[in-house]
Amino acid sequence: MTTSAPARERLQGEDRAHRPRGTVHSARGVSMADPAELGPIDYIVVELPDDTTTLIDHMIAEIAALMATGTMRVLDLVAISVDVTGTVDVTEVEKVGDPRLADLSASLAEILALEDVENIATAVTPGRSAIVIVWEYLCARPFATLAQMSGSQIIAQGRIPTGAIVAALSTEPPG
Repeated sequence: MTTSAPARERLQGEDRAHRPRGTVHSARGVSMADPAELGPIDYIVVELPDDTTTLIDHMIAEIAALMATGTMRVLDLVAISVDVTGTVDVTEVEKVGDPRLADLSASLAEILALEDVENIATAVTPGRSAIVIVWEYLCARPFATLAQMSGSQIIAQGRIPTGAIVAALSTEPPG
């Protein structure tokens, strides 16, 4: 799998190519909270239907609503397209051109490095596109902050795939 030259240039222009993998970096000078004051941060990769290369209208509306209610903060959002030969192209959120995402593009921390994008692209079916969203759960930030302030440490966090929960619940005996 190769990253197209325009995609590499776009990511290198944003200093993503040389950023250590998983490093929180604010390419736009966006203020990142003190690490002790961050809520849980996750990413999601959504493979889009055939012939779709950007966020679907109702997905944009939901992202905007979650941000407006203070439920989450989007830290990074990119579209990844993988052609049938395996060549990867990346579109930054600024290039999507949807006015509902204007505030979002000004506040991104852009934490995905080129290596992150390339690794994620291996999960995308050739000939398809996917959206990668890195978000912070603001609703959990107060708890995380209070835990830190009390001298406690969050020593692990994780994500259980929805499919695993559904499967476990469907096999449990009624009771």
